[in-house]
Amino acid sequence: MPLHVYNTLHRRKELFEPLAPPRVRMYVCGPTVYGHSHVGHAKSYISFDLIVRWLRCRGYDVTYVQNITDVGHLTDDADAGEDKVVAEARQRGLHPMAIAQLYTRSYHEDLDRLNVLRPDIQPYATGHIPEQIELCRQLLAAGHAYEVNGSVYFDVQSFRGYGKLSGRVLDEVQAGARVAVVEEKRDARDFALWKAAAAGHLMQWPSPWGMGFPGWHLECSAMSMKYLGQSFDIHGGGLENQFPHHECEIAQSEGATGQQYVKYWLHNHMITVGGEKMGKSKGNFILIKDIIDEAWPVHPQLGRKYGPLVLRMYVLNSHYRSDLDFSSEGLEAAEAGLQRLHNVAQAVRRALDQPGGSGAGLDLAAAETAVKAALDDDFNSPNALAALFDLTRAVNTALAAGTLSAAEAQAVDRLLRTYGGAVLGLLPEQFTAAGAAGIEDALVQVLIDLRAEARQGRNFALADSIRDRLTAAGVLLEDRPAGTTWRLAG
Repeated sequence: MPLHVYNTLHRRKELFEPLAPPRVRMYVCGPTVYGHSHVGHAKSYISFDLIVRWLRCRGYDVTYVQNITDVGHLTDDADAGEDKVVAEARQRGLHPMAIAQLYTRSYHEDLDRLNVLRPDIQPYATGHIPEQIELCRQLLAAGHAYEVNGSVYFDVQSFRGYGKLSGRVLDEVQAGARVAVVEEKRDARDFALWKAAAAGHLMQWPSPWGMGFPGWHLECSAMSMKYLGQSFDIHGGGLENQFPHHECEIAQSEGATGQQYVKYWLHNHMITVGGEKMGKSKGNFILIKDIIDEAWPVHPQLGRKYGPLVLRMYVLNSHYRSDLDFSSEGLEAAEAGLQRLHNVAQAVRRALDQPGGSGAGLDLAAAETAVKAALDDDFNSPNALAALFDLTRAVNTALAAGTLSAAEAQAVDRLLRTYGGAVLGLLPEQFTAAGAAGIEDALVQVLIDLRAEARQGRNFALADSIRDRLTAAGVLLEDRPAGTTWRLAG
């Protein structure tokens, strides 16, 4: 089945045909680093991590760029208010760069633990000021921008395609509706490419128009085109950035180059709390650290901590284009599902070193086809997980009956390593590395052997003690005709 993706630009699923196969060039809007990352960020970056993983699994050579916004993102998400990083720095009495570095490190710590792959290139907005000034020059020369009082604005009426991503015609874009009202603009719908800095502003650079700083929208255009070219395959980001951020990116990029900026626009939907978008500005956010960091205070809404891969499972249980209403009940369900997947992966790895049964007749080709079909259908992770769980149920039945053959065990192990591990990122290394049963497996087996020896010597008190202590540690033993097996509780 060929890969189809939902292209926001055309509001439909389309056959994925990259511009220069097998190469795929992909840009995703990164975080504005003025606070710790919350669960909404987890949904976005886990979703695009899955997309990158699946493209690579299919044989594409993906160059993945994701920026860090450390200047220019103002508090109203447009052209007014205070820079978000500067505002946090002022409140904490620190330099803005100290704030940006602090929260960039925090972001990386969180996403590393969620098994999110680092991008190939991660440019900082403050490291690309010359490129942003040059883009302003090009737009001024092309008649798409104008300068006033040291600021440069994009003239939206000069670009006929403005609104094609969001579906808004120019006349519908009203002043005050996520479009800042700034008196010096010719039109309230125009947006800032470069902002003149007030005296004492801590984040400013020299430009042909005086001291200032770049506009938020300009940054992504300059950085994406520097590393991926004037036209590239995929641009991703949160649905809330479709307008004005991505709409403005298209206008300024295509206005400067005269070429199509991006072929496929992919937007993840939101995490909600009680039906309302989760976000720092809303005050209803749950930090990633609230869920996964044992050293972090327990959040009263949660009451406990969860493993990082539980949060990853929770996100992948919803399609990237679906809203996900946050709840501790959802996390608990994800935890139970993840444990089932881990138990089967462990059991199959152990089966590789044991004599196989006569064969359970598992239709592993159909199982793999179902997973691939789900992922080829606009990266449908819930359906891919459902197909994996159908497989694990059949495998559990075969393991209990002792019928799983050596060839079947090897094939199941490959499927789990490929789709549960490399693609979905839900199986840690000790479950997916070839030949790695792990020291924990070996130690449990030693205890099982000691228990068997105690039973043969009719020392039932010791045998029961070993079983009870393993149970207390979360290891459940199952005595079967072919021998004793074990699994983790959950």
